[in-house]
Amino acid sequence: MTAYDEAVQRYFAAWNAATDEELAKAVAAAFTEDATYTDPLADVRGHEELAATIDGAHQQFPGFEFRLAGTPDGHHGIVRFGWELVSTADGSAPVAGFDVIALADDGRITSVSGFLDRVPGA
Repeated sequence: MTAYDEAVQRYFAAWNAATDEELAKAVAAAFTEDATYTDPLADVRGHEELAATIDGAHQQFPGFEFRLAGTPDGHHGIVRFGWELVSTADGSAPVAGFDVIALADDGRITSVSGFLDRVPGA
């Protein structure tokens, strides 16, 4: 497994954390303290704001989990990958996107640039 794959795994562990305690630990493991996350719906910085953004997604889509779509591709400390938000009940995936992450020397994420490819009602 490459450093890029490991970073993406930690990213999904954070987005799929089930409890507040798991979320805090997973965010700290995946992201640097001053990491940024920007997509069409959010522009946040730091662990607390990242955790709040992730928690908001959980509240909006209970019973869903984020899953990797395809294979991550990376070079020079930058990784791109697709994802889907999948219902654990019926396998539907109403939301899908594509993220580009930049990594620090320690392998944690310093920034995320997210794009939404499929959203409900769009």
